[in-house]
Amino acid sequence: MFLIDTHTHLFSTSFDSDRDQVVQRAMEAGVGKMLLPNIDKDTIQAMLDLADAYPESCLPMLGLHPGSVEDDFREQLAEHRAWFDRRKFYAVGEIGLDLYWRQDNLKRQQEVFMTQVDWALALDLPVVIHSRESCSLILDMLEALPVRGVFHCFTGSVEETMRIVDRGMYVGLGGVITYKANDALRSVVKNIPLDRIVLETDSPYLAPVPYRGKRNESSYMPAVAETLCTLFGKGLDEIAALTTANAQKLFRI
Repeated sequence: MFLIDTHTHLFSTSFDSDRDQVVQRAMEAGVGKMLLPNIDKDTIQAMLDLADAYPESCLPMLGLHPGSVEDDFREQLAEHRAWFDRRKFYAVGEIGLDLYWRQDNLKRQQEVFMTQVDWALALDLPVVIHSRESCSLILDMLEALPVRGVFHCFTGSVEETMRIVDRGMYVGLGGVITYKANDALRSVVKNIPLDRIVLETDSPYLAPVPYRGKRNESSYMPAVAETLCTLFGKGLDEIAALTTANAQKLFRI
């Protein structure tokens, strides 16, 4: 079994005491590659240090998270953009809109998001989209653009799922699909074609059952895959092979 964690913040300070052990546990659990989404300028170096320490396993992505859109957003964007001329990144992300925490700066979030979408198009990279309470709005914004990518930590509706799939994008599924109260979300997931699903942990957040309440890590990703096995009536090896192939295609790895 070979799995790819398409979204994990292993460079987070939450892992400062045991990061190497966390990476080792992930590989022992069959998670052979882990994609690292950036958050803001202050996390760039930590992410790159981890990617340099494990160049075959930890793959860097770069983007300004909507929750980090502050008064200095143009300065941050300039710093982020310059990095793409210095080294290889596997995606622009994580980027998007977050209308759960803030709505007063929507116009600014939209400017930052679309600027980075333009980078992705120019650099022929996928986007990793954060879409909390904003999925339909983001789909509207992208409607005329040939951008490829994934809606990470997807918790949307069947209608939003179909819009994502119809435009050839992917849905990122993590620990939230394992939670007992999320029957509605699991019903939505059943409508997603298996060739449009990639797996993620979003660690250190959103640990799956039976680890809920603990610090999440990439080694817990088989628990997410096992939930898909139940939903689709497939074996673990088949789910692993399908989702790994999807991730390899999307991120060109």
